[in-house]
Amino acid sequence: MHDTITPAGSVIAFLGGGAMAGALIQGLIRAGVNPERIRVAEPVEGQRRALTERYGVLVFAANGEAVRGADVVVVAVKPGVVAGVLDEVSGSLASGTLVISIAAGVTLATLAAHLPAEQPLARVMPNTPGLVGAGISVLLAAPGCSVAQRILARRIMEAMGLVEEIEQESLMDGITALSGSGPAYVYLIAEALSDGGVASGLPRPLADRLAIRTLLGSARLLEESGLHPGVLKNQVTSPGGTTIAGLEVLERSGVRGALMGAVQAACQRSRELGKK
Repeated sequence: MHDTITPAGSVIAFLGGGAMAGALIQGLIRAGVNPERIRVAEPVEGQRRALTERYGVLVFAANGEAVRGADVVVVAVKPGVVAGVLDEVSGSLASGTLVISIAAGVTLATLAAHLPAEQPLARVMPNTPGLVGAGISVLLAAPGCSVAQRILARRIMEAMGLVEEIEQESLMDGITALSGSGPAYVYLIAEALSDGGVASGLPRPLADRLAIRTLLGSARLLEESGLHPGVLKNQVTSPGGTTIAGLEVLERSGVRGALMGAVQAACQRSRELGKK
C-alpha cells in the first residue's frame, strides 16, 4: 500500500510503546507507512519484543537512539515522565524534527521548556477508540509549526480516526475531560445497562450484546441524523410508556448532573497535571 501520510523516506520515532502508541503505529502501517521507518523507544524488554513481533518496527531501549535522525517524534509516555524524557533526547533532535506530544495535561510551554529553541511542536489529545480506528483526536500546533508540519501532524493522527484542530490551548483540559476520559464513562454506562438487563432476567451474553449495540447504534444515529440529543430522546419517549418511566428514575438519580460533574472533575485534574 502506498504511504499517503508521510513524505518519502520519513522516519517516525515513538517515545513509549504503550497502548496508544500501538494504536497509532497500527493505524500508520494500515495507511501504508513502512514499519521499517517506524522506531520505538521502550524500556521494557518484553514490550519491545512484542512491538517487533506484532508490527515489524525497529525498537530501542535508549530514547536518544530512537530519535536520532527522525523526522517526527511522538511523545507517548506518561505525563509525569515527559520532562525527563525530553531532557534526555533534546540533544539528539534535528532542528526541523516535528515533536508531537499525546501526553495528557502537559502544556506546550512545558514541552518547549525541555526542547531546543524553535523546535516545531504540536500537542494532541487522542482517545482509546483510536485502537480500532474510531477515535477522535484534537490537535493544537505551536506557533513555530509550519503549515506543512501541521498538515503532517494531522495526517499522522488521522491514522486513528477523526481529527479536530483548535487554536486555544485553554480548551485542551476540557477536551481531555470529555473525549479523552469520556470512553471510561461510556463503558461504565454500558456495564450498568447490561447489569440492568440481567436484573430484569436477561442472560448476561444477550444483555452485553444489547447494551453494546444500543450504544453503538444510538451514537451512529446521533451523528448521521444531525439532530439534537434531546430531539432523538423525545422520539423514543411516548406518553406513559416504558422509556419515560426509566428516564424519570435517571433524572431523580441525578445521572445527568453526575456525568456533567465527572467531566468537570476530570477537567480540573487535567489542569492540576499541567502545573506539575
